[in-house]
Amino acid sequence: MNLAALARQALVEDGAPPDTILALSIHDRRKIVRLALECPLTEGPQGARWYSAHQSLARNLSRSTGVTVHAYVYDPQEYEEVQAFGRGQHVGGERLIYKEVELPESLDGEFDDRAFARMQSRWPLGHLAWVFGVEREQLLGLRQLPTTRLRLDGAAAEIPLESLLRGIAA
Repeated sequence: MNLAALARQALVEDGAPPDTILALSIHDRRKIVRLALECPLTEGPQGARWYSAHQSLARNLSRSTGVTVHAYVYDPQEYEEVQAFGRGQHVGGERLIYKEVELPESLDGEFDDRAFARMQSRWPLGHLAWVFGVEREQLLGLRQLPTTRLRLDGAAAEIPLESLLRGIAA
């Protein structure tokens, strides 16, 4: 299976521009792979909303590999969500809108950081982190890992997904 071809197919299905870049990061210890499409549509707060509505890459990858693919969206000001795809079908997910959350307070009326951290561990990204065996902060930090960027505008090398997963290509 060719990852660049799958990503190009997703670009067409989701209406992303042809000069979109596919970013690939791997958390080696836990074998977690982060794939992200990079283009003006996916930047900033509007990028989170775009990703929420455009999940073709996750759907196609789940169909091609036969594994469950989890797609997460994180907008630190508004919401977080996780969607799961298996065999090309949406098989679950959850969204949490931050303004709907009642924040914990300690007995003295101050903000309770520890209670808040426990609360976040039950939110969509906290649960996904638990499934993967990492902390929530590690999951959110995947974008800080070394990243391979593949051009998808036809100039991309035809690299099989398996070779990328064995080690990030330079």
